[in-house]
Amino acid sequence: MADIDIPEHLIALESTAWAEQQAGALTVETADAVQAAYREHAAATDGVSRLALEMAVKKLVRHPEE
Repeated sequence: MADIDIPEHLIALESTAWAEQQAGALTVETADAVQAAYREHAAATDGVSRLALEMAVKKLVRHPEE
């Protein structure tokens, strides 16, 4: 997963969603925005699946020390 290009806007969106989720306040709008961004970036990136991209971003946001 280290070789996946992760743009800053995906990190920012996932960070917002994670903060909302931790506070018990995740909105449908935030979740939809994050998923749309994953789909769009994966579609524009040759050979990167949406799932692999999502997993890489979530790991980066939720476990930055690893």
